[in-house]
Amino acid sequence: MRITIVYDNTVYQEGLKSDWGFSCLVELPRKGAPTVLFDTGTNGSILLSNMEKLNIDPGSVDEVFISHGHFDHTGGLAAFLRVKPDVTIYIPRSIRGAGGVEHVVSVGEPMEIHEDVFSTGEIDHIEQSMAVRTDKGIVLITGCSHPRMEHILDAASQFGSVYAVVGGLHGFSEYELFKDLELICPTHCTIHKKEIQQLYPDKYVEGGAGRVIEL
Repeated sequence: MRITIVYDNTVYQEGLKSDWGFSCLVELPRKGAPTVLFDTGTNGSILLSNMEKLNIDPGSVDEVFISHGHFDHTGGLAAFLRVKPDVTIYIPRSIRGAGGVEHVVSVGEPMEIHEDVFSTGEIDHIEQSMAVRTDKGIVLITGCSHPRMEHILDAASQFGSVYAVVGGLHGFSEYELFKDLELICPTHCTIHKKEIQQLYPDKYVEGGAGRVIEL
């Protein structure tokens, strides 16, 4: 699979714009699987500009997966829908509707979205994460990790052994929970990036808008 970070607090690829928020494009491993935009950042203009500079056609996106309702993850949605309105959107149950979008799936419990693609369900009534089963194990994509990481990992582990985590980790500091992971890419709101990098230098991958992770 391939994850392209489109929106982040920092820039990895020169020429892109950074901003407080997160979004990434998830190209799934199974042939014929949909292309998913995970979260939409804060500002629709920045989202679409970065997509253009990364040669990502909004028309190629089949689905949108929203981790939680905070504006730094949903702010770009309206602008994106103006250029690609015919998508299916997966939202946590705590979000009430999605602005007139026809195909909305409200997620409460853990569910299989597609073959080998899962939602952890809305954890602690605030946030869902995406889990993708690959040959190496589960790749876990998080928005902000507002629930305890222990809860998120437990939810993802029901689908397989977690191999990698990519996304915002907020104030996560229970570092021993990552000891069995093989790849860690903290983005966006992660407070303790330096500590994670120091503890797991061989597993750590720098994020930032424009970073591409192939798994």
